[in-house]
Amino acid sequence: PCLGPQPSVSNSEGDLLFLLDSSGSVSYYEFSRVKEFMWDLVQPFTFGPKDVQAGIIHISTTPTMEFPFDRYHTSGSLQQAIRDTQQLMGDTNTGKALSYAKEKLFSGEAGARPDVPKVLVWVTDGFSTDDISEPMQLLKDMGVTVFIVSTGRGNYLELSAAASQPPEKHLHFVDVDDLTIITKELRDSILDVIQANRLHAVDISSSSFRLVWPQLLSQETGYYTLEYAPVDDLARKRTNQVSGAQTSFTLSNLAPETTYEVALIPESNVHYFPPQTARVTTLAEEISPAQVFISESGPHSFHVSWAPTLDSVVSYQVLYGPLPGNSVKLLQVGGEHNGTMVENLAANTTYLVTVTAIYRSGKERSLSAKACTQEEGSKVRHLRFEDMGPTTLKASWDSADGKVLGYRVRCRRQTGPSSVISVSPQIHSVLLTDLPAGTTNKVCVKPMYKNQAGKGLCRMVHMQPATEARGYKHRQTA
Repeated sequence: PCLGPQPSVSNSEGDLLFLLDSSGSVSYYEFSRVKEFMWDLVQPFTFGPKDVQAGIIHISTTPTMEFPFDRYHTSGSLQQAIRDTQQLMGDTNTGKALSYAKEKLFSGEAGARPDVPKVLVWVTDGFSTDDISEPMQLLKDMGVTVFIVSTGRGNYLELSAAASQPPEKHLHFVDVDDLTIITKELRDSILDVIQANRLHAVDISSSSFRLVWPQLLSQETGYYTLEYAPVDDLARKRTNQVSGAQTSFTLSNLAPETTYEVALIPESNVHYFPPQTARVTTLAEEISPAQVFISESGPHSFHVSWAPTLDSVVSYQVLYGPLPGNSVKLLQVGGEHNGTMVENLAANTTYLVTVTAIYRSGKERSLSAKACTQEEGSKVRHLRFEDMGPTTLKASWDSADGKVLGYRVRCRRQTGPSSVISVSPQIHSVLLTDLPAGTTNKVCVKPMYKNQAGKGLCRMVHMQPATEARGYKHRQTA
């Protein structure tokens, strides 16, 4: 299945060629999965004569161009063209297809542009009936960056030599059903190539992004003027001056889900560099709190925490009160924190806790959860053991305070399965069996109350080795 909508990627310029194994060595199912992968890979890109262009060459007995670079300039038309691509069958003459790509597709007649990065993505089952080394090297000598995705076993040495260096970044081995696993990694690697000479944005969030550009100036030769504004309100233009030694700058305090027009103007008395522009859209604002957690519950306190924590949140308000009831109290927490202790509470009581995020914009967002305090003294005391046989122990304990509904005894064996025994509140001992000689086992006893479990008491207990004399005696515990 497709990966679904991806964040749009603009400010990229490159000619991207897919070398598609269309021979008879590939099944119809594999061919269809590769087509889905190709579309998922390029789906976020912006296509056009000044953006990304894509083309396809079939590997078959005779190489065939499915479409040249300059035919499809919208995502919709390219998606449909990939879907309509039909398998040709025939032999796997990859070397011929590579030579064809050099002569025909990476030429002006097929829409290739002379001064933009060029990328070849070869998806293969790892088999070729002719030599690929020489035609592949000729492509790389032209400046083409080669990525190889092998869905078969393939010859690692041959394919790693064919891919651009280093192979760990340009060569992938993956089952045809797991192509989605490498989609993002491969897309990011392609972006590293086609964005290298352009102003572009990375680390995009709802309120910021980092601009990156090639090194054009130095500290001595000039500086950059950086201008940016929302495209629907260019009168709100802001300007920053950036040192000529820098190649990146972070813009912050931006509006969510807003497209910004950005211009990088190199200011130099030595060389002229034309301004570079980009459009960057911030992400939708994350919502906080999206989750509220209750932990470390005691008779008179518990810890409340939430996630995520966002730069756009100034502070949090924690409102809490017993249920049922109208008595509530308020805690103020700084926006950089993700939790706080709530104290001076009544024992064995259910509380409603509401966490409200106060955003810089003045907006508020709330989420509630229930929390229960424990009984007073809700802890088992004096857990002890008595040897009842070679593989059997008797565990005994003193009762916990409050209205205990029962006890839960868990035995984690060093070898063999763990076990859990539940007993009524009147019973304060159980027999633990099937404890192998010479093993160390962990036994925990926890009281159960109406709202939640109390605090458990745990001990480690060691069974005597089988060679030792066995007798009924009090067992020492760790």
